[in-house]
Amino acid sequence: MKLVKFLIEYFKSPRTIGAVAPSSEKLAEKMVGDIDFKNSEVIIEYGPGTGVFTDKLVKRKKKETLLMLFEYNEEFCRQLEEKYKGEDDIIIINDSAENVDKHLAKYNLSRVDYVVSGLPFASLPKSVSNKILRQTRNILKRNGLFITFQYTLLKKEFITGYFKKINIERVVFNFPPAYVLKCINS
Repeated sequence: MKLVKFLIEYFKSPRTIGAVAPSSEKLAEKMVGDIDFKNSEVIIEYGPGTGVFTDKLVKRKKKETLLMLFEYNEEFCRQLEEKYKGEDDIIIINDSAENVDKHLAKYNLSRVDYVVSGLPFASLPKSVSNKILRQTRNILKRNGLFITFQYTLLKKEFITGYFKKINIERVVFNFPPAYVLKCINS
């Protein structure tokens, strides 16, 4: 049933969903594996979709760590609100990651420890990708990590324009196989 709902949303808006199936457990593990959960105060997730990465973040983070989810798709946002109802340490925002700084300001926050992204940079307009990456670099603490995945490395050079240090890992047990990019804000 989850796959059917996911596919419905994909066919409504393939450019903003960017994947034909939810991410695998293996990809989710790689996406959150380098996060220092003991010392994290604020973690942001862009494009959580159905919450595959979110579930891992929620299970591993400390109760006092704030988790902010930015989901542009209204249906996915509704599902996330239902799933995490009553969790006062999780904030779900139905908006583009382009506006992350405005939402952080509402909560008197300026810097975050980690940004985990499921956004499809390969299919987003370049102007949108530029704004999101610029905002991400600006809100990340020094040596904070921006962790994203892509199905190809076509956007690696583009991302390198914002983050000079990038570690790349391949995850073959995902459909389709993916690359995890761990970008250090130096």
